[in-house]
This record gives sequence, C-alpha cells and structure tokens, in this order.
Amino acid sequence: MVEDELVLFDKTINEFWNKFKSTDTSYHMVGLRDTYKDSIKAFAEKLSVKLKEEERMIEMFLEYQNQIGKQNILIQEKKDNLLKLIAEVKGKKQELEVLTASIQDLKEEYSRKKETISTASKANAERLKRLQKSADLYKDRLGLEIRKIYGDKLQFIFTNIDPKHPESPFMFSLHLNEAREYEVSDSAPHLECLAEFQENVRKTNNFSAFLANVRKAFTAMVHN
Repeated sequence: MVEDELVLFDKTINEFWNKFKSTDTSYHMVGLRDTYKDSIKAFAEKLSVKLKEEERMIEMFLEYQNQIGKQNILIQEKKDNLLKLIAEVKGKKQELEVLTASIQDLKEEYSRKKETISTASKANAERLKRLQKSADLYKDRLGLEIRKIYGDKLQFIFTNIDPKHPESPFMFSLHLNEAREYEVSDSAPHLECLAEFQENVRKTNNFSAFLANVRKAFTAMVHN
C-alpha cells in the first residue's frame, strides 16, 4: 500500500540523517549523498509502481461496481417480469374459475330446462293421447272429423247426419281472430243460426255445447 511505502521512505530518511550526524568527513558526505540519491530513486520507482497498481485496482473496482449495477438492473427486470407473470397467472386462474362457474351454471340451467321439457313433453303426450281419444270418440259416435286448413283455421266435418246419405259432410270452419275470440265461417250447408251460436260460445266458452248445437242445427235442416 502507498502508506507502507511512505513509512519505509520516512525510515530511510531517518537512517540517512543519523549517518549524516555521525560523520564529519567529506568522503562520507559524498557516499551518503549517492546513497540518498539511490534511495530516493528506488523509492520513486516503487512508489510509481504502487500508484499504478492502485489505479488498476480502482479501475477494476469501478468496473466490478458497474457490472454489479448492470446485474442488479437485470435482476430487477427479471423480478418485475416474474411478478407480472404471476399476476397474469392469477388473473387467468380467476378467469378460469369464473368460466368454470359459468359452465356449471349453464349445465344446471340446461338440466333444469331438460327436466322441464321432459315433463312438458310427457304432459303434452298425455294430452295428445286424451285429445286423440276424444277425436276418435267424436268421429266414431258423433261422426265428427277435425282438420287443420289454410289460414290457421280448423274445419269441423260432421257425418251420419242424413240417414239417407250417412257419408254426406256437413261442415264449418273456425279460427281465433285478433281479439282471440272464436270466429265461425264457411258453413256448408249454410246455417242462419251460426252467428248466434258464435256469440254464445264467446260468452260461455263452452265449446262442447257449441258443437252439439251446430250438429243439432244440421240435423234439423235435413229433417225439415
């Protein structure tokens, strides 16, 4: 270290001074002078070498410090990227949880709707079965056939009314108007009382009685 060299130089000066005080001869003065010059020169060379070594060490330290700073920056960037990635993963996890919950809700809703549809289908099947039995009863015993025709109309066809011609059809059409009321039309043969029957069924909503009255009117027309 530079401090050590200064101590050594100070020691050399002291030794030179002690020798100088112990002699009075000019010979010794010359020798001491040469010795002093050599000591100073050697010390200067050593000091120069030490200073250069110190400079290199300072440069190495500064370079090392610079490298450490760069490494710290890289480490901080990687840390920030890692934290960002962790946040994204947490966000994706939350999205996945929400999506999973939504899928579960959809499954449960689908299951409920499926059960509702199944129940409704069974009820409709049972209702259609009863309606078919009623239609068969009307057709077999009352000679009534119901057909769906143009304009969302239902056509009611009676047979077994004219004893001479049992297969002869007596018919009328029916549909619901914009007010959701029964509207009768296209009677063949024409019935004058059909408008009255229409008003009665609108008031009472007794459709079976309405059909019975229409059949009676057709039967009375044949016998008259």
